[in-house]
Amino acid sequence: MSEAHFKCRVIVGVSGASGSIYGWRLLEKLRARGDVEIHLILTRAGERTAFLEMGKLGADFRALAHYAYPLEDIGSRLASGSYLTQGMVIAPCSVNSMSAIATGNTSNLLTRSADVMLKERRRLILMVREMPFHLGHLRTMTSLAEMGAILAPPVPGFYQKPETVLDLVDHCVDRVLDLLGLPAPDAKRWDPQTKP
Repeated sequence: MSEAHFKCRVIVGVSGASGSIYGWRLLEKLRARGDVEIHLILTRAGERTAFLEMGKLGADFRALAHYAYPLEDIGSRLASGSYLTQGMVIAPCSVNSMSAIATGNTSNLLTRSADVMLKERRRLILMVREMPFHLGHLRTMTSLAEMGAILAPPVPGFYQKPETVLDLVDHCVDRVLDLLGLPAPDAKRWDPQTKP
């Protein structure tokens, strides 16, 4: 498939926080579109959590991406602002990764790519997975929001009358796709005129 076929490029990061299903579903939905080139950065902790939570291997995640990069590859094209992308989503985003991004710690490709999004004023969406938040977490999120990041903790809505865990996950992932400017055609949207 030629690069001309793709509408845009999206970087998906999967860190070690609980909630690896968010990254998995995001990859599945982006891949199903057929017009998005997917670049994956899967941390070792993310890989371990995905196996513990879902029984998925790193190879399973990489199979959904067009390109996958080792965390140590800080010389990758994703580390350069000259490589154009629509944006980046870290799903789930651990507090460790969030804090490193907020302080400019670019010691690996995940945090360096996120730093590139901020400096180039591109969309950086962080599905921060922690609960409850302490004051340090909230101050870090405020700092990131001031730098231009979008903080999108996975907080599902219930107006769509979810029946499964996947319904709850998809609600959050569909909101993230909206934030990327790539709305899911099957997203359930609030409409008070719709009868249950």
